[in-house]
Amino acid sequence: MTAARRSLRFGSLDEAVRDAEHLAAAGYDRAGNWDLAQVCGHLAEWLRYPLDGFPPAPLPIRVMLRAVRATMGRRMYESYILDGMPAGKPTVPASVPPAGGDPGAAVAALRAVAERFTAYTGELHPSPLFGRLDKNEATKLQLAHTAHHLSFLVPRGG
Repeated sequence: MTAARRSLRFGSLDEAVRDAEHLAAAGYDRAGNWDLAQVCGHLAEWLRYPLDGFPPAPLPIRVMLRAVRATMGRRMYESYILDGMPAGKPTVPASVPPAGGDPGAAVAALRAVAERFTAYTGELHPSPLFGRLDKNEATKLQLAHTAHHLSFLVPRGG
């Protein structure tokens, strides 16, 4: 039986990491396709990209991203912040680790990059989809992203 997805909103990245730590400690059921190590690895990568740079996309994807950014990017950003991210959208395949990884190590890596992101004061790399975001906007996007993915993991025992 597949678990029902949770409704989540986080007020800080630390709160999101604590949720992942709870999932690792309590165990969880999946309402989606990824395990905890995959979710945390993916979230850590996407937290790192604004700090270190986004991976290059193939030319046709770059053209599509540029067009979306110029026409609908801001509306999509606002929708993701207000309503959450929709399920089933494609992602950078390299940002998803293989199944069966070490959840403890993945959660620790997520904590480390979340702390780095929170403390970061430099200029952020522009999002390929949303363009230049200030730290507050980027944080809101990361919170929506963490809530989206962690919502597919449901802690055992309530």
